Amino acid sequence: MQKTASVTIDDIHAAADRLRPHLTPTPLLRSPLLDLRCRGEVFLKAECLQQTGSFKIRGALNRVLQLTEREKAAGVVAYSSGNHAQGVALAARMAGVEATIVMPEDAPQVKRDRTRRLGAEIVTYDRLNESREEIAGRLAAEKGAVLIPPFDDPHVIAGQGTVGLEIAETTQRLGVELDQILVCCSGGGLAAGIGMAMAAEHPGARLFTVEPKGFDDVRRSLVSGGRLANPPGGTSVCDALLVSTSGQITFPLLKSLKAEGLAVSDQEAMAAIRFAAEELKVILEPGGAVALAAILYGHVATKGLRTAVVLSGGNVDRAVFDRAMRYAV
Repeated sequence: MQKTASVTIDDIHAAADRLRPHLTPTPLLRSPLLDLRCRGEVFLKAECLQQTGSFKIRGALNRVLQLTEREKAAGVVAYSSGNHAQGVALAARMAGVEATIVMPEDAPQVKRDRTRRLGAEIVTYDRLNESREEIAGRLAAEKGAVLIPPFDDPHVIAGQGTVGLEIAETTQRLGVELDQILVCCSGGGLAAGIGMAMAAEHPGARLFTVEPKGFDDVRRSLVSGGRLANPPGGTSVCDALLVSTSGQITFPLLKSLKAEGLAVSDQEAMAAIRFAAEELKVILEPGGAVALAAILYGHVATKGLRTAVVLSGGNVDRAVFDRAMRYAV
C-alpha cells in the first residue's frame, strides 16, 4: 500500500524545539589538509559524536516524545541493523518505555551490545531469508506497540532534519553560503530531512546522497525517476546502509528536492575511516564514512566550492576499524 505523508520545514523546527532539552548539537569540523586536497572549503558535520554514536537518536526521540500515555504503556518496536536500534533504545529509556528491536544476526557486535545495554529486548533474524518489516509488524501487533521505522516515517524524517538546521545555523553564523551537501544514505530519511532544511536555509545548495556501490538504489532511482530495489544477495562492509530500497515517503521527497546520487566502493569507505581517525581525530563506521569518501576520491567536484559533508555514524567493530587503518588514503 502506498504511503501518503507530508513533512514540512515547520515539522523540522518543531522537532528541533522538542529535542533541544535532550540532545547537544554536534560540531562542524574543519580540516586544512582536506581543504587542500579538495581545493575548496569543506565543513564536516560530526554526527558520529551524537549520543549513541549516530544521528539516529534524533528521529527516534522525536517520535517517542510524541507518544500518548496509552502508547507509552504498550511500548515501541523497531527494526534496524544497529544505529536506529540504539537510538530507539535510548529514546525509550529516556521516556520510561519498553523497547523491542528486530536486528539481523550479523549486525556488528558493538551495535548489539550497546542496544542491549540501553535496555532494549533484541529479536534477531536472518537478513537474507527473513523480512525484518514483517517480524517487527507482527511483534507490534501482538504487543499493541507503536512501530518506529528507521526512515519511512514523518516524525523520524523531521527529527533527522534537525541535522540540517544545525548545519545552516553554524554556517550562517560563519557567513558561509554552502554550494552543496553530501549525506550518507540508506533509506533516505536523513537525506530527505537535511534536504528540506537546506532548501529553506541554503536554497542554492545541491543535495547529494552517497551510498555504497551495489546498494545504490537511491542513486539509480533518482536517475530513473522511480523507486528501484537493490539486487538480492549483495554484500558490503557498510552494514548501516544495506536496505533493499528507499522509502515510499523519503524517495518522493528526495525527488522533489532534486537530489543527485553518488556511490563509493567499500575500499574508499574504509580508507575514509583512516583519514577521519588520523586527520579529524574522530571514529567513523563504514556507512558513516561514505560521504567523506565521495569527496576524498573525487566523485563530486569540490574545487572552489563550499561543501558540507555529514559524518553520520561511528559505531564500528574494533576488527573492522583495525582493518580500515591498513588502507592507503
